[in-house]
Amino acid sequence: MLKDILAISGQPGLCKLVSNTKNGIIVENLETGKRMPAYATAKVSALEDIAIYTEDGEDKPLAEVLKNIRDKESGAQAISHKSSSEELKKYFEEVMPDYDKDRVYVSDIKKVIQWYNILQKLNMLDILDEEEKDSSKEEAKEEKVKTE
Repeated sequence: MLKDILAISGQPGLCKLVSNTKNGIIVENLETGKRMPAYATAKVSALEDIAIYTEDGEDKPLAEVLKNIRDKESGAQAISHKSSSEELKKYFEEVMPDYDKDRVYVSDIKKVIQWYNILQKLNMLDILDEEEKDSSKEEAKEEKVKTE
């Protein structure tokens, strides 16, 4: 699930939450398998909590953006996050035409594409479908509560 996949500022790649400690968390790098502490002072973001600004003001969840990339690439790797700024912007516009070009920087686009490629390389793109199932279960529960 995307809530267990973390991006930590200052750390390359993505990590998986392993456990909690008194003054932080223990994470495992998805690519290397190396475990390390992430202290309370580190900026840790769960992929589930990340959204991309859009021009209409409705932020689009990262899971939706990653699904758009997966659909565009038919599950294959996306372009390299090291491509030129112009190539990255053009690619991202194909994937998410309504993204806010003033508030979404090239560095943000690089991260999203890098994260997608990491998840794709590790055959973890199926977690995007799990997110959809979980959210539809929540909606069904809420609907049931409303009708009772």
